[in-house]
Amino acid sequence: MTAILNGVIASEYLTDRHSPGLGGVHDSVDYRVSEIERHLHSNERWMEMAGTPTATHFAVEVGHADGAGPWTLDAGNDDWGAWVQILGADDTPTDGAALYMDIHKIMVTAAERNLPYFFRFGYGASGAAALAAGTYTETVFVPASNVLDTGPLSIQTRRAAAGSLLWAQCMCPGQDTGTISLYPGGHEYEG
Repeated sequence: MTAILNGVIASEYLTDRHSPGLGGVHDSVDYRVSEIERHLHSNERWMEMAGTPTATHFAVEVGHADGAGPWTLDAGNDDWGAWVQILGADDTPTDGAALYMDIHKIMVTAAERNLPYFFRFGYGASGAAALAAGTYTETVFVPASNVLDTGPLSIQTRRAAAGSLLWAQCMCPGQDTGTISLYPGGHEYEG
């Protein structure tokens, strides 16, 4: 019995090691395995605030001459604080060729409180639009002290098209405000 996968006879996959990978049929097993491989074995880009932001430009790669340091989020009064735009339409791709990206880590550099912080990161026209569409992720972080002594925090987001707008907000339960500063890190993909 011969099986055909993405138009290629299955035995050819085994003998010729032929695989279209990310160039294959979207959402096929072959495509998904290649997507996972690319995520695990790709370059990482860390971003900082742009020193001279525009309507479509909010971030630069860390160490850039126009870099202005980490973003600072502020919690509301026992509630979520205001959404802060992290990425603009012109901020990705950083390499000029990637079609997709995802944020997968943050590095917290300062925290007003050594209490739990809740974070939301969302892709959309606004933070509220990301929340309404469900295109956001949440994570929890507890600083060991106000002087941070941790490494990057892993977060899980879906892939988004390069040029997608990224927003962030935080909450410090039971507190009226609570600032926290961070750098986001992510991956970019060619297909």
